[in-house]
Amino acid sequence: MPLVAMRHIISVLLANEAGALSRVAGLFSARGYNIESLTVAPTQTPSVSRLTLTTTGSDEVIAQINKQLQKLVDVVDLADWTEGGHIEREILLLKLNVAAEDVESITARAAKYGAQVLDDIPHSLTLEFTGTSSELDDFVADMTRSGQILELVRSGVSAIGCGNQTLKLHG
Repeated sequence: MPLVAMRHIISVLLANEAGALSRVAGLFSARGYNIESLTVAPTQTPSVSRLTLTTTGSDEVIAQINKQLQKLVDVVDLADWTEGGHIEREILLLKLNVAAEDVESITARAAKYGAQVLDDIPHSLTLEFTGTSSELDDFVADMTRSGQILELVRSGVSAIGCGNQTLKLHG
């Protein structure tokens, strides 16, 4: 029976040490797996950062990578949000080349998604939208029906567990 590749969102609390991020990425590259998105930012504890990545792979291979990640000295805690309840968000900045007569309709459609207009100058409209990765994909598809993409920036996924699920800063 073939192994099914599935999207995984993995959050790691990681010590702020030189080379820590490289060691995490190395586990994926050594196995030929791509990190599709990666966000890293400080936590409430200055010596620890939260790294969230998305990747695609079989549950078995990703479980093995997660076990090896947990063995890294820099890893404080880890959660694979794939199976559990979680909230995920990604931020998109989208700059479109638009005809003057289309600005109003694009702005109205963007507002239906809850997007904000950040910059509106002749022939260019910059929008900000926050949602799940698939919501961002849908938003881009809709917005580009009336404008050509000049620039597109995505933050990468951030995720947090629902309810009492948390990563622990101290084991």
